[in-house]
Amino acid sequence: MVNLSSQRRIAASVLRCSPKKVHFNPESSAEIKEVITKADMRQMVKDGVISKRAVKGSSKARVRASRKQKQKGRQSGRGSRKGTKTARLPRKEAWMGRVRAQRRLIRSLKQKGELAKAPYRSLYAKIKGGFFRSRRHITLYIKEHDLKVRQ
Repeated sequence: MVNLSSQRRIAASVLRCSPKKVHFNPESSAEIKEVITKADMRQMVKDGVISKRAVKGSSKARVRASRKQKQKGRQSGRGSRKGTKTARLPRKEAWMGRVRAQRRLIRSLKQKGELAKAPYRSLYAKIKGGFFRSRRHITLYIKEHDLKVRQ
């Protein structure tokens, strides 16, 4: 085996890669040994005697499989969670979801004619103030305070 370390270094600079990535055709080692200039090296690359090895990347097979499982609702238990509860669902987003659901509820009651305007406004303000825990809490409050319109 011929020592081609200097040729490998020149080839690496021509190919703009690491010397480890340079591949020499084993049959042409005698020709390669004679190469001493970058111009000669470029000619060898053009002839296909010298080439650059492909970069080995990371396989995405496991990631794809995991993503598929997550789409099915798997792998979401306590042990699979990385972030805190509020990192996964920020407080503001949880609040927005809750408030929007509550406002939808009282709006639908008002549109059905089950809730008059004054109690609607009062409930709306209470929702904004964070008085109600959930939609169920609102319905409970309406029943307890007899706010539904009687037909």
